[in-house]
Amino acid sequence: MCGIVGYVGKADAAPLLMEGLRRLEYRGYDSAGVAIQNGTGLEIRKSAGKIANLERLVAQSPLHGSTGIAHTRWATHGAPNQTNAHPHTNCSGDIALVHNGIIENYDVLRTKLAELGHVFTTETDTEVLTHLVEECFEGNLEQAVAAALTQVEGTFGIAVMSARDAEKIVVARRAAPLLLGVGENGDAATWVASDVAAILGHTRQVIYLDDDEIAVLGEGTYETIDLKTIHEPGGWTPIEKEISHVDWDLESIERAGYPHFMLKEIHEQPNTVRDATRGRLLEEEGTAKLGGLDQLELEINAAERVVLTACGTSWHSALVGEYVIEELARLPVEVEYASEFRYRNPVIPPNTLVGGISQSGETADTLAAIREAKRLGAATFGIVNVVGSTIARETDAGVYTHAGPEIGVASTKAFVAQVTALTLIGLMIARRRGMSIEEGRAIVRALRELPGLIEEVLATEGDIRMIAEQYRESANFLYLGRGPNFPIALEGALKLKEISYIHAEGYPAAEMKHGPIALIDEEMPVVFMAPQDSVYSKVLLNIEEVKTRGGRVIALVTNGDQNLTDKVDHLIRVPKTHRLLQPILNVIPLQLLAYYIAVLRDCDVDQPRNLAKSVTVE
Repeated sequence: MCGIVGYVGKADAAPLLMEGLRRLEYRGYDSAGVAIQNGTGLEIRKSAGKIANLERLVAQSPLHGSTGIAHTRWATHGAPNQTNAHPHTNCSGDIALVHNGIIENYDVLRTKLAELGHVFTTETDTEVLTHLVEECFEGNLEQAVAAALTQVEGTFGIAVMSARDAEKIVVARRAAPLLLGVGENGDAATWVASDVAAILGHTRQVIYLDDDEIAVLGEGTYETIDLKTIHEPGGWTPIEKEISHVDWDLESIERAGYPHFMLKEIHEQPNTVRDATRGRLLEEEGTAKLGGLDQLELEINAAERVVLTACGTSWHSALVGEYVIEELARLPVEVEYASEFRYRNPVIPPNTLVGGISQSGETADTLAAIREAKRLGAATFGIVNVVGSTIARETDAGVYTHAGPEIGVASTKAFVAQVTALTLIGLMIARRRGMSIEEGRAIVRALRELPGLIEEVLATEGDIRMIAEQYRESANFLYLGRGPNFPIALEGALKLKEISYIHAEGYPAAEMKHGPIALIDEEMPVVFMAPQDSVYSKVLLNIEEVKTRGGRVIALVTNGDQNLTDKVDHLIRVPKTHRLLQPILNVIPLQLLAYYIAVLRDCDVDQPRNLAKSVTVE
């Protein structure tokens, strides 16, 4: 959600930080700010709304200095206005701080600090951190930050500066992602960011901080320290951190001529499947090779149950994975909302595998679910897109989806990559458990053919836009599917809700009679997943029920299907593939339908209101 970027070096920091903030816009925010050390003190500019507002402020009143921090805020405590925007300062204005996360005991701390004479000017939980650092300050900023954090309950990724201990930035994390950027090719600069996108134009050498680690950044220098050692004899235990190389480049986080990142990412999905399967398909053996799961080979072979936990779109991919793994491997699968998992005292019997699915690898609820599963003794694996992310580091093993950066807040290619990864996992387990080599080879061939079939679907984009034009003013939508296409109905409805602000619901088609049918009238568009599969005849009956009640039907059907030509209002045709891969093809027209309805309604497609790309707080 919120974004952090900081810089210590020789160059003018303000333009570099503003560039970093622009790279973080996709994460979702409602205000922004920047603080610069100007040689004599701290200067701060803040504004509500878009970064463009902050840019105008900085242009009117420039900032100069080679050390600075900047932030995009997504409001939790306090309204999204200029006062509550970060950075926050202390009473004397010589400390500036930006924060991602939530301080759970801020009320208690605020009362205590007010009694000591501190004056608060915002409604935020974050401001208590600034005053805590001030209260603990005895000449050394990192000591003050560490001492302050020992009093904090909650989550944080912070970056702090002080005019009294200048030309350094102190950063720390607990359950909110932070990474350091190390200057390349003789560049004496050090960066901090919550997302590698903010600094990708300047370095690909990064260090990922773990929970309860603190780092001190100087001009071309950094030191990482175990925060928990502050009160131990000797204290301040340095940590040697591995430098990772980021493979993404700037082109991958640019729009490349597309009007929106979302449309670009929809069109990237043929390559998404290619990248997710590259080097992993063994056609001769009819299986998949997933080196990231080698450490769990014994546990996978002994598994009696799989639990998949995720949130939002990733939860929908898990639902597809449930159908795939159960049908191929005959292994029971349970899908859990990560946000509910650890609060309901879950039962994790022996020989249970728990998988966490997250595009960012930083989703707070999914990370908490994984930690709870580990506490209960389960073997864990992750399915994530971001190398070095927290879930990737904290699970026992995992699969990277290799989708590349996804900038649009509404997930598209990450979903397809996750379903592809789950299919590979299902295929691998199934072959170990007795699936025939012929069936395995058929699935491998279908996966190899899938990118070309996705391209065929994308070629119908113009037809889907024409359908969108007829429904741009609709107030409600219903999406219906059966079997592995039921999660696609959920995902189609979610996409429409996220970016067009139209109310939409997804249901199993057979459940329509148990409530939603009461909503059907001539104003209710109903989108049916109707591929020619084992439940095709049942879906046809559901379509008849809707048409009988005057509903308008958009049917997604298999190429060559003529049964519905004169029975529905609109047909969207998709190629036929293996029935367990059909959901991947079927979701793409729904992504396009949501996209074009949102565009025609003049909505902010890439940054929909109230949403954040990576939800790093509960």
